[in-house]
Amino acid sequence: MISYDKFIEKYSAPEDSLLYELRRETHNNVLMPRMLSGKTQGKLLEMLSRMLKPKRILEIGTFTGYSALCLAKGLTEDGVLHTVERNDEREVIIRKYIEKSGNTNKIILHIGSAIDVVKHFDEPFDLVFIDGDKREYPDYYKLTAPLVKQGGYMLVDNIFWDGKVLNPEQHADYYTQGILNFLELANNDTRFESVVLPLRDGLMLMRRI
Repeated sequence: MISYDKFIEKYSAPEDSLLYELRRETHNNVLMPRMLSGKTQGKLLEMLSRMLKPKRILEIGTFTGYSALCLAKGLTEDGVLHTVERNDEREVIIRKYIEKSGNTNKIILHIGSAIDVVKHFDEPFDLVFIDGDKREYPDYYKLTAPLVKQGGYMLVDNIFWDGKVLNPEQHADYYTQGILNFLELANNDTRFESVVLPLRDGLMLMRRI
């Protein structure tokens, strides 16, 4: 019997050749390749971005740049995507594929702590995508929520955390607790309405009211 993941992948549009190349290189040469968004989630990010036509996007957690390339496809002609990656060892591969995509003027890479980087932003964003260190999700949320413009959106990845959030008493680690603390903050924030999508490892979609 075919799995849900394989079924979804079968009936979803394929990734383009550059994304395929990046995904293959990530799996062959980068530690923990499962952190990459992947084909189905990447296509969803692309479609949401194309629907919203954002002028400003903020991404926390670049990894090797797959999700950034997907999100950038929906940017307006003069749009820009700021993406933040803590691990400087990934900078070479990220910049390589940003250049290959022809988006060097649209995708701005910041290497360093997202908490430090985001503090310097004062203009609103149409779309924020959080996929960084799970322990810091509450901090990311507190910093970025005020930066989401009215009617703008926030996406937060890994909400299920391999199912650990369903049994937190058995998984009392800082990563699981970080996600749970974020969920509590988001659930009680009247500035946003949200829905959890059961795609991959769980994706929360939030709209600023």
